Amino acid sequence: MAKKAAKKAAKKAPKKKAATKPAAKKVKAKSAVRSSAVSAFPLGKAGLLQAYRTMRTIREFEETLHTEFAKGEIPGFVHLYAGEEAAGTAIMMHLQDKDRVASTHRGHGHCIAKGVEVQAMMAEIFGRAAGLCKGKGGSMHVADLSKGMMGANGILGAGAPLICGAALAAKYRGDGAVGISFVGDGASNQGTFLESLNLAAVWNLPAIFVVENNGYAESTSRDYAVAVDSYVDRAAGFGLPGVTVDGLDFFAVYEAAGEIIKRAREGGGPALLECKMVRFYGHFEGDQQLYRAKGELDDIRANKDCIKLFADRVVDAGVISRAEIEAIDKDAISLVAQALAFAKAAPLPTAADLTTDVYVKY
Repeated sequence: MAKKAAKKAAKKAPKKKAATKPAAKKVKAKSAVRSSAVSAFPLGKAGLLQAYRTMRTIREFEETLHTEFAKGEIPGFVHLYAGEEAAGTAIMMHLQDKDRVASTHRGHGHCIAKGVEVQAMMAEIFGRAAGLCKGKGGSMHVADLSKGMMGANGILGAGAPLICGAALAAKYRGDGAVGISFVGDGASNQGTFLESLNLAAVWNLPAIFVVENNGYAESTSRDYAVAVDSYVDRAAGFGLPGVTVDGLDFFAVYEAAGEIIKRAREGGGPALLECKMVRFYGHFEGDQQLYRAKGELDDIRANKDCIKLFADRVVDAGVISRAEIEAIDKDAISLVAQALAFAKAAPLPTAADLTTDVYVKY
């Protein structure tokens, strides 16, 4: 009997390798996308056009802020998302208004990708009363709860525990909503972030923790400050599944985020998504970036522009024409120019506004 059982086990053993075949097929499908027809792109042409429009709007918005801040027109600090558009856009395309997002100090791109109104955002950054938060929040505290945007956050890692609360509420309601917390590679070292991973795992929350790893915690390379090679290793320490993707590749982020978000909606619990990316500007506007290697920024602009990579890919595949790409470029420029004019013409808050929207406990 024992020999027969052993033979049966030996025959079955090779079949275990079949579990790796689906993964191999996925890799082939990804590489085939570059020269395939519209059907190979899960979003279809309309979705791809919308993805490009969102990324191009974010880029134009950030480039405009870069120029206006240099003129001294914008109060407070400004941290730009330029260069990182693919990740935020790909993730948000899986979300609905009921889904909650906790952003970072570099949150303009997240807001635009989540559907927050561009004119009101611009007015907020300029400190105008017509802004989303009546000019009281500024660049680092843009919020719009009607769109599920809980706000950008000037405190590193502070959005993670907020998302645990939002995810707990969604689990209690049973409405299939999820919470997404964005942090940078530097903020991932904060205790609040690590505590949130543990809490989400213990409570099996529909929460996704996105680490936007641009390689620098403000001005310190991650190689000097982080012991693990991948942030997925940290997720494993708390019993969370995790995946690392190329944050410059819209399609890689879209696919990975889709699987993780679907799993969370269906009760599968929390997960971590690490997106490796680059930023075009410094940690904040005015940062001289002396920590960068010589020629690093030139290489990033020339070879690691996620928007250009996206455009070249869909144009080469014959899905979208170069003329359609250029038309969207013009639309984005016009939209942001109108938003800028609106913001500059909008009134400033008055002295009477100082004591509104303030909670006082007696």
